[in-house]
Amino acid sequence: MAGVRSGRIIPALQNVAHLRDHPNPTLTDLPVRVLLGTLGRAVPDVAGVVRDLERLLPGGETAAAAPAEAVAAPAAAAPAENLDFSKPA
Repeated sequence: MAGVRSGRIIPALQNVAHLRDHPNPTLTDLPVRVLLGTLGRAVPDVAGVVRDLERLLPGGETAAAAPAEAVAAPAAAAPAENLDFSKPA
């Protein structure tokens, strides 16, 4: 089926992504825009996707810093958070 991708699939995805309605993606439009970026010959702009996610998600900077702190100090967990449910010997 020649032209299905360029004649039917891509225009349908562009309508879902609201490319003409609003130039800045919303959280609903962003996955479709990333999919459209992967269908082309060029690699999607990862830095642009990260910027859009940081703009759209509340607390983007603090959420990105939290996993780094958790990796830096894994032994600092409280003893009450011990999740070892194995039978005591």
